[in-house]
Amino acid sequence: MAQLRLALAQVNACVGDLVGNSKLIVEWTRKAVDEGAALVAFPEMALTGYPVEDLALRKSFAAASRAALDEVAGQLAAAGCGDALVVVGYLDHDEKGPRNAAAFIHNGAVIGRLAKHHLPNYGVFDEARYFVPGTTLPIVRLHGLDVGVVICEDIWQDGGPVAALAEAGVDLVVCINGSPYERNKDDSRGPLVGRRAAEAGAPMAYVNLVGGQDELVFDGDSLVAAPNGEILARAPQFVEHLLVHDFDLTPGGHDRTGSVGGFEVSRTVVSSAPVVPYEAVPGTVAVPLSELAEVWNALVVGLRDYVRKNNFRSVVFGFSGGIDSAVVAALAADALGGDAVHGVGMPSDYSSEHSRTDAAELARRIGAHFQEVPIGKQVGVFVSQLGLTGLAEENIQARCRGMALMGLSNQYGHLVLATGNKTELAVGYSTIYGDAVGGFAPIKDVPKTLVWRLAKWRNAEAERNGEVPPIPENSITKPPSAELRPGQQDSDSLPDYALLDAVLDDYIEGDSGFGDLVAAGFAPELIERVLQMVDRAEYKRRQYPPGTKITFKAFGRDRRLPITNAWREHRV
Repeated sequence: MAQLRLALAQVNACVGDLVGNSKLIVEWTRKAVDEGAALVAFPEMALTGYPVEDLALRKSFAAASRAALDEVAGQLAAAGCGDALVVVGYLDHDEKGPRNAAAFIHNGAVIGRLAKHHLPNYGVFDEARYFVPGTTLPIVRLHGLDVGVVICEDIWQDGGPVAALAEAGVDLVVCINGSPYERNKDDSRGPLVGRRAAEAGAPMAYVNLVGGQDELVFDGDSLVAAPNGEILARAPQFVEHLLVHDFDLTPGGHDRTGSVGGFEVSRTVVSSAPVVPYEAVPGTVAVPLSELAEVWNALVVGLRDYVRKNNFRSVVFGFSGGIDSAVVAALAADALGGDAVHGVGMPSDYSSEHSRTDAAELARRIGAHFQEVPIGKQVGVFVSQLGLTGLAEENIQARCRGMALMGLSNQYGHLVLATGNKTELAVGYSTIYGDAVGGFAPIKDVPKTLVWRLAKWRNAEAERNGEVPPIPENSITKPPSAELRPGQQDSDSLPDYALLDAVLDDYIEGDSGFGDLVAAGFAPELIERVLQMVDRAEYKRRQYPPGTKITFKAFGRDRRLPITNAWREHRV
């Protein structure tokens, strides 16, 4: 038997920050070595951040990535980490083009490289656009154990590198990942890693990024699985973490090289002798978060990293007293602290008194700054000079609010947050250049019914912890309204939200056609009404700010439809 202590460095990298990411790699390797790790693995493209999108096409960036990798190798040796075998994801480039790659680093040098084989081209992924697939599989022997590496999508497809490693023979497989969060993804990761471990005939260690990158958020959830599917160790979600695990394995003494399953297998020996026996540390298995806790943490991390990585220190948005702005305010306070949140009440002639008091109470509960900026005079000028009535008069109120927020942003350097939810965005129930202004939209991918569930969950969590619930109860219970005309309620323009979200889930997430929706039990008249609203609002969605993805098919990176589009679903 041979022992091996592995450390999975679940870190938060920033795209393009080669210097900062290099420091991150050295710092976390030093922590791992201090804990006795002989093998340290970092996530997919940890050196460059992920996804790099069109930066992959810049040869200058790829060259800088390769140079940074060599520098990191030297820095690791200088930091006293040269004896550790370190696996780092980075952007490579050779005569065939860019590569999503991983490197083995040991004793101050890169001793092996491989490129991702399966290049996903669905959902948020465009890797076939950017990268050339790899066909080499270097295997490194460390303390008598043979270690192979695969990259993210390589384990989501049957066959490929894992099957080749199994045929060639390995004792441990490390999978480095940049796997974005979406609801319920945690339910599939563990079983998948277990199946691939069984296919490899060896344990698999899965390390994932954590943190936000534009619309994407990575939840970590790094883990180690045995070939029988047992989860041996698991990291907590949405936080940086060093997951340390001890293996006690029988070396296979593998020696096969050359062409195996369509891959070119090579072997490098770092050390053949087993380590001196030591007392193993029991593996820790973090308990996965509940569904709502998971979503809330994803939204908090996505917002926090967007603000901080883009060098903002504070946010500003409208406090309307409604559920959406209240949830965004609670998220912002959790992400940035109440002192970085600036709420603005912007009452018009149609604003209710309870909206004003609910907004002020919200600010008090979360410790945010709050001011009132009445917009009645500005609205009056536009209405009178342009002769606006009806919908045009309603929308000018929202646009005056947008102007006020952008003015405060320019004056004080705040990032403006748009507070619209996925349901409103789907059916176009928002005012372009009005409530749609901003640099980031925290609940853009959150359906309205889920907004309510999150509000209740967050308040309940506060009560369980002996804290004041951040969201006023009246913001949760009162009928939703844009308050742009007397007595207005959302139900005047939209179906019941529970029913509306059900139709939208099938149409947007499931790409259901008219016949599918009828078969699902929805009334044809309702289907026609909802689909017409969705199809007509594409131009609005295209101009909406980015926001954290939490669903299977978010607007933007996931769901891409032409704005000019004459196709309509119709009754069959």
